[in-house]
Amino acid sequence: MNYGGIDAAYQDYETAKFVVVPVPYDLTSTYQSGSRRGPGAILEASANMELYDEELGRETYLAGIHTLPPLPADARGPAEMVAAVRRTIAGIVADGKIPVLLGGEHSISFGAVQALRDAFANLTVLHLDAHADLRDSYQGTPFSHAAVGRRIAGICPLVQAGIRSMSVEEAEYLKTAAVKCYSADYILDGGQWWERICADLAGDVYLTLDLDVLDPAFMPATGTPEPGGIAWRDLTRLIREVAKRCRIRGFDVVELAPIPGIVAPDFLAAKLIYRIMGYLTAG
Repeated sequence: MNYGGIDAAYQDYETAKFVVVPVPYDLTSTYQSGSRRGPGAILEASANMELYDEELGRETYLAGIHTLPPLPADARGPAEMVAAVRRTIAGIVADGKIPVLLGGEHSISFGAVQALRDAFANLTVLHLDAHADLRDSYQGTPFSHAAVGRRIAGICPLVQAGIRSMSVEEAEYLKTAAVKCYSADYILDGGQWWERICADLAGDVYLTLDLDVLDPAFMPATGTPEPGGIAWRDLTRLIREVAKRCRIRGFDVVELAPIPGIVAPDFLAAKLIYRIMGYLTAG
């Protein structure tokens, strides 16, 4: 399957602006597993999506979208999987493409951030999530999905938004860490909230997006759903503003755990990815 079910003329790697990398991996999942099925569900849903973007008034796929075969899971552990993602993303970035990583669990995002940080020394990461993911390690590994934020903060500036769940360890860490963390309530309270978040971002940005940042009413198909999340319009508003002000060098959408017989979450994820691509081709 290729993203969007697009014609072969717009799938060519050499001319594509975007390269989609499916990573069906969920070894460290801790509540409900199943995000390994997320990339396939997203690709299937995308083939049933209108390719004209009604918000942007154009067909984003004309910029070219190449879809790689799924990255094989490395059974040795998450450290090795992160390394495999890093190598893959590094090659895509070296070729001047925008990588689009489809999870799978959130641990894989660290490999992408490493690759982008190698290419763009002043990279900042915008992390949209229900969970802080700032544990130093979890269940015996520092490369758990629950520690991905901590790993990212160790190599580049990190700005978080949509957060509404964390441990005591993470709360204590945030008291002294340089991480900027905006709660879901901060967004839901209204006002010009996106202005404050965007003020912490400049230049080169990597966007890592755990779908549980959305309220379960919009996105029930995640491994660790949390009440009190943000809405579709909040999410797209923020990403649109960031894309206007910064250079988003790559992004991921992770943690879709498909629910059999309920395709709306899969379709939301597919359309969200297409909308972000659209924001990155604006101008």
